[in-house]
Amino acid sequence: MKKMALLSVLTSSLLMAGAYKIPETSLNSMALSAAYVANAHGADATYYNPANMAFEDTHALEVDMTYIGLGSIDYKADGADTISSQSESFVVPSFHYVSPSFGEATFGFSLVVPGGLSKRWDDQPAKSYAKEFTLEVVELNPTVAYKINDKFAIGAGIRAVHSSGIVKSQSTASRDMDGDSWDFGYNLALTYKPLKELSLAATYRSNIDLTETGTAKLYFPDNADYSGAKVYDGDSSVSVPLPAALNLALAYTFESKTTVEFVYERTFWSAYKELDFDYAKSIGSLKPKFDDPIAKDWEDTSTYRLGLTQAYDKWTAMVGVAYDESPIPEKTLNFELPDADAILLSLGGRYQIDSSWNVGVSALLDSKQDRSIKNETIDGKFTNAKAYLVTLGVEYTF
Repeated sequence: MKKMALLSVLTSSLLMAGAYKIPETSLNSMALSAAYVANAHGADATYYNPANMAFEDTHALEVDMTYIGLGSIDYKADGADTISSQSESFVVPSFHYVSPSFGEATFGFSLVVPGGLSKRWDDQPAKSYAKEFTLEVVELNPTVAYKINDKFAIGAGIRAVHSSGIVKSQSTASRDMDGDSWDFGYNLALTYKPLKELSLAATYRSNIDLTETGTAKLYFPDNADYSGAKVYDGDSSVSVPLPAALNLALAYTFESKTTVEFVYERTFWSAYKELDFDYAKSIGSLKPKFDDPIAKDWEDTSTYRLGLTQAYDKWTAMVGVAYDESPIPEKTLNFELPDADAILLSLGGRYQIDSSWNVGVSALLDSKQDRSIKNETIDGKFTNAKAYLVTLGVEYTF
């Protein structure tokens, strides 16, 4: 049994608004700021709108590599020096496949990294709560579509989510934990095309309770290398919701081969009410610090996405913009995830090499608003929170 993943931020999901989502898991979605539901096509339709697979009739395979750069976040309390989290970078892959039609049915499969978090602080007071908070999420998503007629199709899939994480905090008492979990859910989709130029779509991804189990180590008193008196070393568990999300989308293609898509996304983060850990035995005097339930009270959020695609003979150009609300209220925000409302800007392009191969590149800037916080833990301001993403992709059809 692996060590316990004590993840107070363990609620990321596919196409999530706010918090620590990575909704852009393909080249097209990255270029369009995830305004890519009604007009999803090709291999990655299996992930963004499996109903659209019903309107394809060919093998399509896409492989992408995405670079994610997280800039350092600055925090300044009144009368104190500015402290900063560590900047970090990652490279994550994604894979999408769509089959040709079998009668009225079409099948697909995606392997993606839909969310994650890595936040490290080396200075007090931040490291008392988040010396390290790392979360990795991988999803396997087989899907199927059924074409009812030339205008209407439905789709569905099974979500198998693997999450793993590390949590370390360091003050007068410390914790050092890591672990993983497999959990399951489903997704649904439908597309209606009343006109050749117009597509209307809706997708839904279910809530999943992430059921982390493992072991935890707690120390008191603490020192820098976690070699203080070990108060607890044993089994532990926690369950947190990975909330449901609904997307409503409209895409229209003009005679100029220009497609405009608008997506409204509603994420039901209010399922995350508190974080409560269970230990196999008493942790003694550390109970108030590590065992009492921690209020979260996150809020449902809206995200507004707009994408523009311009097709040429061999080139396709794309740009996108989005406004992304944060689900974390001021009263429960902490150093492990100093989130805020964000503006996303993106662009990208594809080149058709021949009838089978196309390649492309896209980039996205996620810029968080500065946020002043005053609650029981924090009295200061977070600034300079940004993420930079670049995707390289290749698609093969046959």
